[in-house]
Amino acid sequence: MIARKTFAVYDSRGESLGELALRLLDEQKKSWKQLADGSVSLDAAQVRTVECSGFNVKLQWNAGRIASTAAEVDDKSIRGRKCFLCVENLPIEQKGVLFDNTYLVLCNPAPIFSRHFTVSHVQHIPQSIESSFGDFLELAQKSPRFSVFYNGPKCGASAPDHLHFQMSPRNAIPVETDSVDARRRKVLKKSPSVALLGLKRYGRSVVVVESIDKDALSEFFGKFLSSWKCVLGVPEEPMLNMICTFREMVWRLILFPRVKHRPDVYFKKGNERVLISPAAVDMGGLMITPVETDFRRMDAKMIEEILDEVSLKQKALDQIIKRL
Repeated sequence: MIARKTFAVYDSRGESLGELALRLLDEQKKSWKQLADGSVSLDAAQVRTVECSGFNVKLQWNAGRIASTAAEVDDKSIRGRKCFLCVENLPIEQKGVLFDNTYLVLCNPAPIFSRHFTVSHVQHIPQSIESSFGDFLELAQKSPRFSVFYNGPKCGASAPDHLHFQMSPRNAIPVETDSVDARRRKVLKKSPSVALLGLKRYGRSVVVVESIDKDALSEFFGKFLSSWKCVLGVPEEPMLNMICTFREMVWRLILFPRVKHRPDVYFKKGNERVLISPAAVDMGGLMITPVETDFRRMDAKMIEEILDEVSLKQKALDQIIKRL
């Protein structure tokens, strides 16, 4: 079944994973109408920048993202639908690049970016970064032209029952450039192999972890999650969104600790409702609004309130860091 769906198999001795993904995208735009339509919808998307207190946010009005933004992700809804990431349920026209015999790199048919890929596990296993963190780092390392991001099962993943990541063009998410701005960075903890940093005046909880040592980074991330669980008093994966890049031999993790999936305005009725469901891209400063009225009316105050509402509070984050 996988072979029938596969366009190419990644081999480190041949084309890079990024090159294979781009070739896949070119081919799929010609052969898969759903993707072609999604690309046309993205071409029609509008973007405007909102200046907030200490940071900027880009708003993207993208009508093609309505299904993802409004996706029902409660347990009953998940059980009642076929998993759209399982190989046997993919559209017959959809092909992919097989990576490490474990993941399929697929073109996202409702793209946010001109080059937007979903990287799904070939097996139907739950969304979990703890069990897949090494794969996450390796994917970033093998595709340095892209950034890789992860949405937790309770804060942005539209398929929380199926392990997957996503890939976007490097520096397409504003936080990527903000995180290397020396004027914004502040060191929170540092060891010979790992640095933990924060970002000044960013309007939401965010931590940046950098290392050239994959094993040390994995160990640190495990300790960070353990500390986080202890502070919250929970056994399961905490709510988080995360972006990973690999540039000049350095892994950079940008973590957004969360307390809520969707803000209160998402659940309001009538004209008071704002259809926004923040995930990694939104938390990173590119907020997706599939409804035009929301795109037009969202201002700095509303954006700041939404980001603050869904983010872990600074006091809790300080406790997590102190335990490390």
